[in-house]
Amino acid sequence: MPSMEVGRVCVKLLGREAGKKCVVVDVVDKNYVLITGPKSVTGVRRRRTNVDHLEPTSEQIELKKGAPDDDVEKALSKGKKTKFMKESALPTPTATNPERA
Repeated sequence: MPSMEVGRVCVKLLGREAGKKCVVVDVVDKNYVLITGPKSVTGVRRRRTNVDHLEPTSEQIELKKGAPDDDVEKALSKGKKTKFMKESALPTPTATNPERA
């Protein structure tokens, strides 16, 4: 499993943003990291998050510690990962079951 480091792309597992991808911007301590979507790309706003609520992916971008959202957006577009970030990690809902109606 990849470690939590600056620039690591993760999937949020819990909360209102569950299933959305985010980028680690800073490591606060062994339990918390600062993440961002950025909000204009994935809808995830910058916040401190427990590492147990994140699933790291194998994807990583070049990023400086504490980078602003503008720099994160530029790094994502430079690495051609904007489309990857916009894709939801959760399965899309299927058509409703007609038998249950």
